[in-house]
Amino acid sequence: MRFPRLPYWLVSSAIVLALLAVALRRRETADSPPAPPPLPAAEGQVLAEAAPIDPALVVKATPLPGRPIGAAFSVADSGVWLTARPIVAGCAAAAVLIGGGEGVQGTPSVAPAFDVAVLRTKTGAPALPIASAPPAVGAPVFAAGFASGRPVELATRLEGFERRYRPGRARRVTAMLVLAEIGRTEGFKGSLSGLAGAPALDAAGRVVGVIIGDAPRRGLLYAAPPEDIAAALAAAGAAPAAQAAGLAFTTDNYGLAADELRRALRIAPAACVAPAS
Repeated sequence: MRFPRLPYWLVSSAIVLALLAVALRRRETADSPPAPPPLPAAEGQVLAEAAPIDPALVVKATPLPGRPIGAAFSVADSGVWLTARPIVAGCAAAAVLIGGGEGVQGTPSVAPAFDVAVLRTKTGAPALPIASAPPAVGAPVFAAGFASGRPVELATRLEGFERRYRPGRARRVTAMLVLAEIGRTEGFKGSLSGLAGAPALDAAGRVVGVIIGDAPRRGLLYAAPPEDIAAALAAAGAAPAAQAAGLAFTTDNYGLAADELRRALRIAPAACVAPAS
């Protein structure tokens, strides 16, 4: 018995539909559960004490009107944090916010040649480990931070690198990480602009970049690479922790892993604030 030959257009349409279904199914499984609600002031204080952030150094911290609120993450337990330059540029004082209108104030160190800024505080949280080099193209990368006033995390894949020239006599070239989104906090549809300053983490939980921007229509994030992190720390005279423990990240657990890092205040909101009196 001979079966009739199907038209080429019908076979091609079936293949395209099958590939689309697989892609959509992968995107659905890559979304993470919604993040827990923000901590009340009392619970934030308890976590600050356990982080260990010295409660005696926690002060009232109100973000300055008109200034962006982003994220910062600890790279040394003694109080060294990294964030994106626009979050703290031009600030006399900045703070890592722990909730309830309170935070730990510090002094930002900003260099025009870097998209990464350093924030020094008198108390800190457990550090995140920093990778010496970016992952291979196609590797999973996870972003954990805050956006639109709520905790948010994304799952991405490293699409490649984009060359950018930085100002200065040396015309330094930065190879920005280009990250393609494959999943995010379930139900989150707001702007990702507040994600600036969040760490980009590899599967071992090591920092491979600092989120500095996004291209919403293309589903892309951009991150400053490890070499920029090292250069910004050196310019600020700060050193990361020699040994730091990371959390394993996968497309199945990245929501829970991100929540754990935020609850330990290893990742926290950051903003310009009025200097403490």
